[in-house]
Amino acid sequence: MPLVHLLSGLLATVVLSTQLLADPPLSSGERPLPMPSERVILVIEGNIRHTNLGDSAQFDALMLDALTTHTLATETSVTDGVNHFEGFLLRDLLEWVGADGEQVVATALNNYIVEIPLDDFYQYDVLVATHMDGEALTPRDKGPLWIIYPRSDHTELQDIRYDYRWVWQLNGLTVE
Repeated sequence: MPLVHLLSGLLATVVLSTQLLADPPLSSGERPLPMPSERVILVIEGNIRHTNLGDSAQFDALMLDALTTHTLATETSVTDGVNHFEGFLLRDLLEWVGADGEQVVATALNNYIVEIPLDDFYQYDVLVATHMDGEALTPRDKGPLWIIYPRSDHTELQDIRYDYRWVWQLNGLTVE
């Protein structure tokens, strides 16, 4: 009986080693893109390498929660005082889907559309907020996703050209 266990263990090791050699490891920053298990709240299309449904990458809240959480305290042009936002960096999401382009076209639930240079997300820590002042964002109050720039940290971001890029009720990105 011990010989049977030894041989089955050896066989399992060979099979596992073969599987690891067949599947190249993901490079740093790359993770497989699972299928959403809940209601989709964000769809990314266009020039992306990693998809999970046709030519798009579709995300539910649980999938987005897998991204590293960041916080940002900043003023906005549509709220009073400094607000505290929590969410994920937009560049982390774009790297996850393998985005390659010059800009993204961001769309909102209310059909607002704006073009945003991809460089913005690498020059600044642009956040996709899921929470403001400790409360989850809802569609009734600019959620569930809101693009937030670190406006208070950079005087150049206090220009109206950047204010147009603060997309609340974000539900789509097209990488061009």
